[in-house]
Amino acid sequence: MTAERVTDYATRVLAPNPGPMTLEGTNTWILRAPESAADRPDAAADAPRTARSIVVDPGPPLEDHLRAVLAAAGDVAVVLITHKHPDHTEGAAWFANQAGCGVRAVDPAFRIPTDHAHGLAEGDVITADGLRVEVLPTPGHTLDSVCFWLPQDGSLLTGDTVLGRGTSVVAHPDGALAPYLDSLEKLLAFTNSAAAPKRLLPGHGPVITDPATVLTHYLTHRRERLDQVRQALAAGHTTPEAVVKHVYADVDPTLHPAAERSVRAQLDYLTG
Repeated sequence: MTAERVTDYATRVLAPNPGPMTLEGTNTWILRAPESAADRPDAAADAPRTARSIVVDPGPPLEDHLRAVLAAAGDVAVVLITHKHPDHTEGAAWFANQAGCGVRAVDPAFRIPTDHAHGLAEGDVITADGLRVEVLPTPGHTLDSVCFWLPQDGSLLTGDTVLGRGTSVVAHPDGALAPYLDSLEKLLAFTNSAAAPKRLLPGHGPVITDPATVLTHYLTHRRERLDQVRQALAAGHTTPEAVVKHVYADVDPTLHPAAERSVRAQLDYLTG
């Protein structure tokens, strides 16, 4: 596992947990403000630094991965969690203990310590030695999903709200389609604002350099799926399993359990 400098402010360590839902693996992001010769583009990702970092989604409990993150992160100010799924969070407590820092998350179950001050909410700003991270709640994939905006870098960390390749699952029953559509609309409006992000840094897959195009595709895809589900219901496919077989007939059957979670969220949306 190696640390890859992606922008002046963001370094990625890829967890070795590839799979149909995790793509190449979980992206752990190390955020740090540029400070010295160690932050030149030609410097090694693990070159010594003195500025504190912020680590986003330490990832699964794989010690080699977590130690690689520790080595690249140096002095860690805090860990931030984009959402509760274990491929992003299971290594967080061990990592925070080793790094001697706290963990901030929407869900109190992942906070260290568990007090309100270690939550994440709209308008929160986290700073560390010249680095500024703004919290953008984006519920839908899960109800605790958030994105992190780095205005100095023009980068938006999206967790699993937007993936680097393909589309994300609305993870019913914790996820819900109505807030997910609202979150996508919110992010698309952001890409058309004066502060438009240059790139999206996702929780899985490659960096996205055309945010508006990808977000427009996400919204179009969701609306098309909703129409397909409506048609399936009209054709008499009334159970989630039947809808999946009808709507996702061209999708790898190993992905049908995940598709069923999205279908259940779509049915809740249509019947709620």
